[in-house]
Amino acid sequence: MDMLSATLGRVKPSPTIAVTTKAAELKAEGRDVIGLGAGEPDFDTPDHIKDAAKAAIDAGKTKYTAPDGIPELKQAICAKFKRDNGLDYTPKQVSVGTGGKQILYNALMATLNPGDEVIIPAPYWVSYPDMVLLGGGEPVVVECGIEQGFKMTPKQLNDAITPKTKWLIFNSPSNPTGAGYTREELKALTDVLVHHPHVLIMTDDMYEHLRFGDFEFTTPAQVEPELYDRTLTCNGVSKAYSMTGWRIGYAAGPEWLIGAMRKIQSQSTSNPCSISQWAAVEALNGPQEFLQDWCRSFERRRDLVVSELNQCKGITCPTPDGAFYVYPSIAELIGMVSPAGTAIDSDEAFATALLEEEGVAVVFGAAFGLSPAFRVSYATSEAALTEAMTRIKRFCAGCS
Repeated sequence: MDMLSATLGRVKPSPTIAVTTKAAELKAEGRDVIGLGAGEPDFDTPDHIKDAAKAAIDAGKTKYTAPDGIPELKQAICAKFKRDNGLDYTPKQVSVGTGGKQILYNALMATLNPGDEVIIPAPYWVSYPDMVLLGGGEPVVVECGIEQGFKMTPKQLNDAITPKTKWLIFNSPSNPTGAGYTREELKALTDVLVHHPHVLIMTDDMYEHLRFGDFEFTTPAQVEPELYDRTLTCNGVSKAYSMTGWRIGYAAGPEWLIGAMRKIQSQSTSNPCSISQWAAVEALNGPQEFLQDWCRSFERRRDLVVSELNQCKGITCPTPDGAFYVYPSIAELIGMVSPAGTAIDSDEAFATALLEEEGVAVVFGAAFGLSPAFRVSYATSEAALTEAMTRIKRFCAGCS
C-alpha cells in the first residue's frame, strides 16, 4: 500500500538546495569546492538588527504572538510600503510568515482549486511551479528567452490568460536572471491585466533593494492603482538585510486574502519566531544606509562575473539589473564533450561535470524552466568568484 499522498508525487525537491547540499558533502570529503549555488548574501546581519533581537530576548519577548505577526511589525511593514513604494496599507492587510516562501505558499493554498491556472514567466524561481502543484493548481509556464532580456511581453501575458487563470506570479528583479522590468515595461503588462479582472497578481519583490545603476524598482500595484485590490505584494528581510536564517517574509493585499492566509498559517506553523519578528521591526525601521554599500559590492561582483563569463568559450552572459545572480547561456556548448570526456547533452550534464571536474557548484538552467543555461550566485567574496571564473574558463576551454 502506498503510504504517501498522491499530491507529493506532483512535486520535486528544491534543486538549489540539492546543489548546496552536494557542494557541502564534497567539501566535507576534503574536496576544494566553490559554491555558487546558494542565494544567500555573505554579509553578516547588521549589528543594530542583532542588538534588537538580543534586547527582545532580554525583555522576555519569547512567547507566542498573533499567528501572522506582532502589531509592531505590521506597522513597520505598512510604513515600509508607504515609504518605498507609495502604497497605503493597514495592519489588517498585512501577513507575516516564516520566510517569503511561506507567504507565497499560504496565498496559493488559500485560493487554488483543482484546474486553476497560474501563469509563471520562465526562467522562474524553482519553488513557484511546485507550490502551485501542491495547491492543486496547474502552472502555465511562459518562456522568456535571452533574446527578450528574460522578460515577458504583453502579448505573451495576454495569450497565456484563460478563463481558468487564477494568478500571475511576477518577480523583478528576478531570481535566477537578475532581470528587472522598467516602469514602462511593467505598465504595459498591467495594462493587459486591467482587462482581465479575474486574475490575481502575486508580486515577489524580495530583491527590491538590490539593484544597480540607474534601474528604478517599481511594483505592479504602484504602477497601476486599479490592480491594488487584487494584488498581493510580497517581500521579506532575508536578502536585503542578510537575514536568511531569521525566516521572516511578509505581504500586503486585500483583507479577504490576508484573512484566508491567516487561517492557513494558524493551522500550520502559527506565528513566526517572536525574536525574529522584533529583529525585522528594527530592520525595516532602522538605518538603511548600509544597503548602498552592499549594492556597490554586489555591483562590483556582478561586473567581474559578467566580464569573465563572456570571455569563456561557448558562454553568453547578459548583464542583470539587480539581485545577485547571472544566468548565462551555454547553447554553444551543448553537444560537446567536457575535458574529462563527459557528454554535455544538457545544462544539468554541464553543471554536474563542472562540479566533478573543477569543483565549482552552479545550478543548471532546467531547474528554472529555461535551458540551456546555468545560474551563478555572486553573493560571495571577490576572491572566491575570481578563482571560480578561472576554473569555469578552463573547463569551457577544454570542451570539444
